[in-house]
Amino acid sequence: MATMKSLIGLINKIQRACTVLGDHGGEGMSLWEALPTVAVVGGQSSGKSSVLESVVGRDFLPRGSGIVTRRPLVLQLHKTEEGTTEYAEFLHAPKKKFADFAAVRKEIEDETDRITGKSKQISNIPIQLSIYSPNVVNLTLIDLPGLTKVAVEGQPDSIVQDIENMVRSYVEKPNCIILAISPANQDIATSDAIKLAREVDPTGERTFGVATKLDIMDKGTDCLDVLEGRSYRLQHPWVGIVNRSQADINKRVDMIAARRKEREYFETSPEYGHLASRMGSEYLAKLLSQHLETVIRQKIPSIVALINKSIDDINAELDRIGRPIAVDSGAQLYTILELCRAFDRVFKEHLDGGRPGGDRIYGVFDHQLPAALKKLPFDRHLSTKNVQKVVSEADGYQPHLIAPEQGYRRLIDGSISYFKGPAEATVDAVHFVLKELVRKSISETEELKRFPTLAGDIAAAANEALERFRDESRKTVLRLVDMESSYLTVEFFRKLHLEPEKEKPNPRNAPAPNADPYSDNHFRKIGSNVSAYINMVCDTLRNSLPKAVVYCQVREAKRSLLNFFYAQVGRKEKEKLGAMLDEDPQLMERRGTLAKRLELYKQARDDIDAVAWK
Repeated sequence: MATMKSLIGLINKIQRACTVLGDHGGEGMSLWEALPTVAVVGGQSSGKSSVLESVVGRDFLPRGSGIVTRRPLVLQLHKTEEGTTEYAEFLHAPKKKFADFAAVRKEIEDETDRITGKSKQISNIPIQLSIYSPNVVNLTLIDLPGLTKVAVEGQPDSIVQDIENMVRSYVEKPNCIILAISPANQDIATSDAIKLAREVDPTGERTFGVATKLDIMDKGTDCLDVLEGRSYRLQHPWVGIVNRSQADINKRVDMIAARRKEREYFETSPEYGHLASRMGSEYLAKLLSQHLETVIRQKIPSIVALINKSIDDINAELDRIGRPIAVDSGAQLYTILELCRAFDRVFKEHLDGGRPGGDRIYGVFDHQLPAALKKLPFDRHLSTKNVQKVVSEADGYQPHLIAPEQGYRRLIDGSISYFKGPAEATVDAVHFVLKELVRKSISETEELKRFPTLAGDIAAAANEALERFRDESRKTVLRLVDMESSYLTVEFFRKLHLEPEKEKPNPRNAPAPNADPYSDNHFRKIGSNVSAYINMVCDTLRNSLPKAVVYCQVREAKRSLLNFFYAQVGRKEKEKLGAMLDEDPQLMERRGTLAKRLELYKQARDDIDAVAWK
């Protein structure tokens, strides 16, 4: 099995790292909460500070009246080799070693005031202190503010409940060992520490009772019923402590001498002599250290399970928000191209039906284009009056002899020119749909969400390409319309010439038809023939325009939407590539925090594997 020193030292190391990363809260159980700790709980003036100083063997805690401990103090004790120099280190000042423990006290006071100010307010932000000494055992203790029943001057009315809530937040955790400090010269049954411990640990499995001030009990009284477990039984033995007297404190009697006096008190006491081997601050420290090591050993499987789950959760979140980008230009270029391809895949899914939106292009061809063709003003253009006007103008000074061919051509050209409007409108409508699909594809490409600059560059490049495709498509559809004017289907008119004209029966008493070749019937016939030809052209364009639009816009968008962008990116320098991969600062900060936490968990797992089963 692992040695006590290595196992508790390992937990201390992990706790310090958790504090640095702020990993001592949040949803579910954090790693900090999973690590066994010893919380020191007691009322004000219960002797709590004296117990801690006796365990450490040094006078280092702030003293005074009222609430002295206003922030949790995480005290990590590290046993060193005999003869080595004692020193202390604070986590908030990691490069500074304190050999003078009066300076340690001053630093605790200053660091407390830094958060809470000079007022008597409290804060749940812990101070982390490590002490390295040959006179201590490997142990982690958390000194919490003393429980109180009334607020004093300068404190808010809520201070009593605030302190209790803070203490509860530590002791109600299932991995917290409770060191309940109670003065022996008061009724143990009314002890603030014991009352709270009974609420959060009713079976007493996690509670160690400490009776202080045994030497100042009223004459003729003792604490044997408590220490021997008769008045209030716990699953762990009670430990009696003799605190330094105020006179000793004033004389600055060192803690080593105080320990010696404490041992002499119990060894020579007629009441407690038979318990002397299980009394005193030195015994308490060893008892807690051994128990903490046992609990840690028992909790290792659950700690490792929590670490593994945390690693999986962090990896999943890192995958979701994206891993860090390498700094070399080749890796940056590769990342940019991969992100472009991810966008391109989403865009093609919209066009091909994997995602909604591509069907709107078919809606342009199936609804908007036919509707626009139906609204063309052929009735007005091919009215009898306009036909007569156009034919007469085309004839000039020499009227046509047989058929007004120039008039026909002018009427057909004028009619065909109307198709240019719907043709261009179709191009623009599809262009609008494609632009909207680009916008949606940008927002739906998860990989791009961390790179707003690159997303903007891709959107701009895609829209520029769509503009080029639209220009080419517009030229193509207008060519299709012009083609219909440049060469007329002569067979259509030859068939009209061969078809006999059907004469309607002349009702009785109706006037005889006008035989004038320039009559209204003649021009109506011309208009009808042109209308029939234009209908044929309309059917042709209704089918050919969508083909041209798809070929020039949709097909090109699928094939080469970002080709020009790829060429531009390939010529960019490293600094410009890095600028394209500029991320949201909050996202970068979150990834950095996750990466540090992931490293913490992996290191913790490796360290536990290295020492836990030796």
